[in-house]
Amino acid sequence: MADGPTINTIAERAGVSIASVSRVLNGLPTRQETVRKVMAAADELGYVRNAVARSLKSRRTNQVAFAMADIGNPAYLAMLRQIQPVLKAAGYRLVLHSTDAVVADEIDVLHGLGERYVDGLIMSPLRVTDAHLELLAAARAPVVIIGSVPEGTRVDNVRADSRTGVRLAVDHLYSLGRRRIALVNGPLDTVPGAARGAAYREALEDLGLPYDENLVQVGDFYRPEGGRAVAELLARVPDVDALMCANDLIALGALDVLRAAGRRVPDDVAVVGMDDTDLAAASWPSLSSVSLGSAERGKVAAELLLERLKGGEHEPRRVTVPPHLVVRASTAGAGPDERAARGGSREAGGAGERGAGS
Repeated sequence: MADGPTINTIAERAGVSIASVSRVLNGLPTRQETVRKVMAAADELGYVRNAVARSLKSRRTNQVAFAMADIGNPAYLAMLRQIQPVLKAAGYRLVLHSTDAVVADEIDVLHGLGERYVDGLIMSPLRVTDAHLELLAAARAPVVIIGSVPEGTRVDNVRADSRTGVRLAVDHLYSLGRRRIALVNGPLDTVPGAARGAAYREALEDLGLPYDENLVQVGDFYRPEGGRAVAELLARVPDVDALMCANDLIALGALDVLRAAGRRVPDDVAVVGMDDTDLAAASWPSLSSVSLGSAERGKVAAELLLERLKGGEHEPRRVTVPPHLVVRASTAGAGPDERAARGGSREAGGAGERGAGS
């Protein structure tokens, strides 16, 4: 049986009609004896139900995909925690793709839409290439992009306002009297890396601070790489008094390195991250961070996709979720609970007594 078992061969083995086999395999009401015969024959023949084949008539799979760069990043997990219940309530299962920000993998996901394995896609790419744009324009299923896309791209889009977020962080550090404010960024060929690098430069200019290339270190959006980037920066410019980190994972790497180097946070070096993930509040000292509304972006993206799946023919929508700064011990000094936990000391890596700035 080179082509594998079929409904016909199952019917022959079970001694029932093809219609009866179809009813059993599609979960329709059938006599229990018929169900037993059909399932036994299917098991003997090694039959595997094909979800795509079952959906050919309805052209629906009741599945939606979510493609993200790194499933281990808490920012994407925050999105996922909002996407899942919205889609589940509407009767959809969620298929996850962690692409490691590899463009070829994302292109494969977009190509896969032509195979109708899902009814729609939510994607959050770090890089948006011409190949992305071509496939988005020709997509055979609704797509919502979380992240920035070029003007004129005809796709529903939910984006963060990284530029305002960086400005909030730099203004906060400046208000604390910090003047050697360094940026530890991710790759500049990514959408967030480019936006946050440009915003940092603009924020310094607006505050009347000189832009110094020595105060900019480019690494990657992961904790170990963030730590390595901060170590290189401190070796080159030891008098840094503040770090603006392009995401929380980089900032956590920064705290690791500063602690090992005996640099007190925030007394010697104040640190701000971006994303305001669960890890920010749980770190030691707790991390000031700019919330980019990851959970809200996930929720909005799921709602926009559901509108399309219901047959919405309106113009593509663009929703921007505003950022806000959450001030914690890494810039504001330790609160009473944190001071008590370490006996009021000002050890390396502990938060100091500096008052909060706005």
